[in-house]
Amino acid sequence: MKFTRTKIADVIIIEPKVHGDERGYFVETYRKDRLEDFLGFGVDFCQDNESKSKRGVLRGLHYQLPPFAQTKLVRVITGSVLDVAVDIRKGSPTFGQHVAVELNETNKRQLFVPRGFAHGFVVLEDDTIFAYKVDSYYSPECDRGIAFDDSMINIDWQVPYDRLILSEKDKVQPRLSETDDLFTYGVDYYA
Repeated sequence: MKFTRTKIADVIIIEPKVHGDERGYFVETYRKDRLEDFLGFGVDFCQDNESKSKRGVLRGLHYQLPPFAQTKLVRVITGSVLDVAVDIRKGSPTFGQHVAVELNETNKRQLFVPRGFAHGFVVLEDDTIFAYKVDSYYSPECDRGIAFDDSMINIDWQVPYDRLILSEKDKVQPRLSETDDLFTYGVDYYA
């Protein structure tokens, strides 16, 4: 596995080694020991989630507050998405900035999204299956979101605005400047 820090160092692209031949392929999608060696701390994933969506579906930008803050390890099984992580740690030198990475069934890339980041993705192909691990269970009381079209964050979702398909919840999320439900840079949310 190859681990690459993005322009926001805590967000990591993981590229597993794909072993392919005429029969198909084999890929090791997760190695706890290698990930933790790279990170320098432990992550205890407890739940796997999967969604199937058509082109234009945008899910996000979501996060959970402590004590149910979540780390996510995301990937695409079939299809393609533009995956986005936004730094929502007050005081961070990259606060409000984002990383956007295409994840698809061909490149097999994964994105490690740590606690302190909002996460979302837009589907670029019909019948895309998106899968991810989280290290804390879903908590409706701690569930929060940021507006996908916040001009401060300025994400190019690569799908025309009038073709985006959002949940009612995601249509009314607050802008980053309108919420105090954020994280604080320098706090160890893994302790």
